[in-house]
This record gives sequence, C-alpha cells and structure tokens, in this order.
Amino acid sequence: MSDATVKGTGYRVFFDAGAATVHFEGSLRLGTAEYEPIAALLSGVLALRPTAITLRMTELVFLNSSGINTLYKFIIAVRKLGDLAVHVDASSTITWQGKSLPNLRKFLPSITLTLS
Repeated sequence: MSDATVKGTGYRVFFDAGAATVHFEGSLRLGTAEYEPIAALLSGVLALRPTAITLRMTELVFLNSSGINTLYKFIIAVRKLGDLAVHVDASSTITWQGKSLPNLRKFLPSITLTLS
C-alpha cells in the first residue's frame, strides 16, 4: 500500500506513506457502515508494519460517535501489535478534539497527543 485516499462530500482521509501520516480533513458525519472504507485504510496502514505513525486531525472539524468508535478500534488494533508508536496531532481550537482525543490514552497509554 502506498498513498491511499478515502473521500466523500465534505471530508477526506488520506495516507501519506512517505511521512507515515494519516490525514483527516473536513467533517465526518457518516453512519457506522460508511466508516468501513476508512477502517480499511487504517488496517492497510497497520499491515505495512510501520514503527511509527502520525494521525493528523488538525483539519478535522467534526467527528461523530461512529467515527470516534472507528478511531478507538484502530487504536486497540495498534495496542495488539505492541510495537507501533502513535502520535496524534490535533487542534486545541476544535472543541471535540480536546474532549475526545485524550481518551485514546485509555486504550494506548503510550500514545502521544499534541494539541496546538
């Protein structure tokens, strides 16, 4: 898997293989089943067995509960691998990020989170 993109009306999620970064942009208000392509992209990233990965959320204005659940499942999968460093780059000006993203530490205590 090299670079991969999932996009729809008002959002885009893409993987930059060179930077080992998954970028989330726009507003994700999808139904549970509609997150499957994004979950598949994240699983494909894990299949590459990188040593580190960044989730860049600074351009993600909204993520509903189904999306947060998809993100949590990804972090649990990372924890099962045991040797992948994860960094989340988030924005302190986007309210949901400051409230929801710190909870990722419950699933992966080693995760690093930057709220800029």
